[in-house]
This record gives sequence, structure tokens and C-alpha cells, in this order.
Amino acid sequence: MTAVARPLRFSRWIGAPLLACLALSLVLATPIHVLGLPLPEPVTLMVPAFAWGVIRPALAPAFALLLGGLALDVLWGAPSGLWAISLLAGYLPGLAIRNVLAGQSNLVLGAWYAVSCLVAQGVGWLIAAAVTGSPPALAATGLQWLSTVLLFPFTVWLIAYFRDADVRFR
Repeated sequence: MTAVARPLRFSRWIGAPLLACLALSLVLATPIHVLGLPLPEPVTLMVPAFAWGVIRPALAPAFALLLGGLALDVLWGAPSGLWAISLLAGYLPGLAIRNVLAGQSNLVLGAWYAVSCLVAQGVGWLIAAAVTGSPPALAATGLQWLSTVLLFPFTVWLIAYFRDADVRFR
């Protein structure tokens, strides 16, 4: 029995993950405290950014990351373009070695996801430091990176969900 590739519909492949991540970012940006601590603010768009690069790169994911990054800039009060450029930078590692990642274990995918998140955070840190004249706090940046890396199970789910769209993953 051979597997048949399912066609990718734009609304499921790009629209649903983008809107879900933006909605989660909005919820996590609310000024709610749990046990006296604010909610974490992971860069939720790194989940689809990595999955889109690994499974099936195209112009639409890059454009969606650009729009999503601009939405994060507005939501978080960041300089215009900071998260758009950062997300595109985080998209590149998965895109660059996507052929190597095909068929790899979740441990390898997780390591590359962490690297992609580090690239995105690093670019964001550099842009924020250049634009504002003072670097963001490394501890806060590190906590945001860690909370983003902890979203990796959702990346695995997204890759598994769309795996049939790419014959390399069968």
C-alpha cells in the first residue's frame, strides 16, 4: 500500500497556524499573573516558522511570517520590523538543512528548532539594541527563548500533521 500525498490547502497550511499562534500570543500578552508571576511570552510563530521551512518551503510561509512578525511588533510594542526580520532569520536554519532533517529523530529536530529559536532571538536582540541604543536584558531574552523552545511539541505535531504533503517524510 502506497501513501498518497495530500494537497496543501492555504487555509490549513498557512492560515490556521498563523491565526492560532497570533491568538495565543494575544492571550499570553494579557496582564494576568499566576502565583504572582506574569505569563510567559514565547515567540509562538517560531512553531510554524520551523515547520514551514522543514516540510515545504515556499514564498507564502515567508510572507506569512512577515505579516505575523509585524503583528507581534504591534502587540508587543517592538520597533517596526523587528519580529518580522527575526522570524525570517529563524526560518532560515530549518530551510537551509531541510533535506538533512528529513527522517531524523525528534531529538535532532528539537536541537535544530532550538538553534532556529536562538537565531531569531539573537537577531531580535541585535535589532532592539541597535534601534533603542541599549541592549535588552539577557535574562528576559533567555527566558523568552526557553519558553519558545518549550513549544517544540507543537512543532512536532505540525510537522507530523503535514508530513504527507512531502514525499521525503514517508
